[in-house]
Amino acid sequence: MFRRVLVVIENERIYQPAIEYVLELSLRMDSEVTFLVVVEMAFLDNTWLGSKRNAISELEDRAGPLLADLSTRFLKEGVSTSSAIRMGDPGQEFLKFLAERQPFQAIIWGSGEDLPRAVRRGHWLSRASASLECPVLTVSSRHQGGKSKPVDREDYH
Repeated sequence: MFRRVLVVIENERIYQPAIEYVLELSLRMDSEVTFLVVVEMAFLDNTWLGSKRNAISELEDRAGPLLADLSTRFLKEGVSTSSAIRMGDPGQEFLKFLAERQPFQAIIWGSGEDLPRAVRRGHWLSRASASLECPVLTVSSRHQGGKSKPVDREDYH
């Protein structure tokens, strides 16, 4: 497979219609899918190293099973997957992630958050997408009448 699709999930919020769209798109394109969970987390100093490790461990405990469930679902349909979790400044972590990987043919916003028009340009994904060579698509709850929600493994079995 030479085609790759990236699904960006911010702060553990997933919009189910975005996942459905990605599955359909990846089957049409015969592409592999990478799930990227980006969580904003401020690391200001080194004085609380133990609590930082604990926060990272808790995040991995929550998001890891979700990513495994999503991967299993896609693999059952014949779509290969990979996944990653990044913590820190979302925009910086997103760009670092892209710099470490082969290019993607499409990036799908998997959180479905509706950004107010005044804030849209200020959102890290909007700023980053201006310099990308591939399309960025938002499957938005505004158009579907639904809402994104925090990670809940029961929704992905």
